[in-house]
Amino acid sequence: MSTSFLEIVELPDGRIELRRAEDEGSLVTLSFSEDAKVFLQGQHVEVAKAMLSVGVQMAGRLVEGDLEREEGPRVLH
Repeated sequence: MSTSFLEIVELPDGRIELRRAEDEGSLVTLSFSEDAKVFLQGQHVEVAKAMLSVGVQMAGRLVEGDLEREEGPRVLH
C-alpha cells in the first residue's frame, strides 16, 4: 500500500469506509447491523475507528516483517 494519507468516511447508507484521501475507492468497508448500533449506543463510528486503526497497524507490522504469517487454515474468533 502506498504511503498516502488514509481517511475514515461514514457513507450516507451508514457504512464506514477506509480509503486513500485522494481516492474515492474503498480499501475496507465496515457495516454494522441495527442491533449492533443499538448495542453500541450509537458509538459504532468510534468502534469502527478503533477497528480500522488496529488493522492498519497490523498491516504495517506484516509488511515490516514484525509478525509471522501462519501457514495453513486459521481459526478466527
